[in-house]
Amino acid sequence: MTHDDSEALRPKNAPLSLLQKLGWGPFFAEQADASVMAETPPVRVTEVHRSGHHVVGEGIDTILPPRPDATVGDWILLNAEEPAESVVLERKNLIKRRAPGPERQVQLIGANLDTTFIVTSCNDDFNIARLERYVALALEDKASPVILLTKADLAEDVESYLSQARSISADVPVLAIDGRGEEPRERLAEWCKPGKTVAFIGSSGVGKSTLTNTLSGGQEIKTQGIREGDARGRHTTTSRQLHLLVSGCTVLDTPGMREVQLTDAASGLGELFADLQELSTQCRFRDCMHESEPGCAIKSALAAGEIGEARLERWKKLVAEDAFNSESLSPRRARDRTFGRIAKQPKKKGKK
Repeated sequence: MTHDDSEALRPKNAPLSLLQKLGWGPFFAEQADASVMAETPPVRVTEVHRSGHHVVGEGIDTILPPRPDATVGDWILLNAEEPAESVVLERKNLIKRRAPGPERQVQLIGANLDTTFIVTSCNDDFNIARLERYVALALEDKASPVILLTKADLAEDVESYLSQARSISADVPVLAIDGRGEEPRERLAEWCKPGKTVAFIGSSGVGKSTLTNTLSGGQEIKTQGIREGDARGRHTTTSRQLHLLVSGCTVLDTPGMREVQLTDAASGLGELFADLQELSTQCRFRDCMHESEPGCAIKSALAAGEIGEARLERWKKLVAEDAFNSESLSPRRARDRTFGRIAKQPKKKGKK
């Protein structure tokens, strides 16, 4: 589809409905016919807690029982009579990571994103290796990454930070931005359009909530869920939450994530490190480890000064980490796929 999903569902110049502001479009509408949606109306997950999933739709604002196959940003066909039978629709994309801690589990961060703003500060928080991880996560599921450098007014050499961030990928926009005032609304306008969903991810204290509040026009973003017209106030992020702004854009604000371990991100890494990926296909041995093997195209390029050693080592580390986590997490993914197949089709009322 070559045009905006929300535009495709409404007459020209007609205002967006609440569902369309929340990001509803043909991709989701085509997954169920009108009769199914009349019985099980679509709602979007705005918050996930241990006690349940907060969902919002046309005339709907409720809590569903907790379920492992849904996360913030998911669309669900709500079965009001049997909430546990509600169906999660197929996603456009999903940002996920290996969950922190010794247990090897996948943590779902957010679904159905149009743009992922990766936020870092022009100070000691800046870490190019961590930024590469975030970018790979977004590229893996086509959630268009944009790097935002905050607190530039406190840095002595902003250009140094910009240069380092731009070196990650020529295809990822990089902006140094003041999270206060009019600047975020003006400079992020091309991504924060009505009907679009954007996310702010990054470490704690880098200004994600400040940016979210600034985009809202100075209005308070309550932690209880989506509101279109709240009074001014203070917001602190304690969980991943979707917020609908008065502009019609939906924003996912997330708690700080310092540990970002990759899983199932091979294509994202391949896109981020496309030059190294291509070189690796020219090695004499298919299973070349790029250490001391004869005929290694990677080592030859390194010796010739065509690639940097630090970036090469980061790539090798990320590829190995992703392969290990993907392998060790595969049994859990298999269980999740089985659950998804069982609950794939919407159920009619009165049928079990």
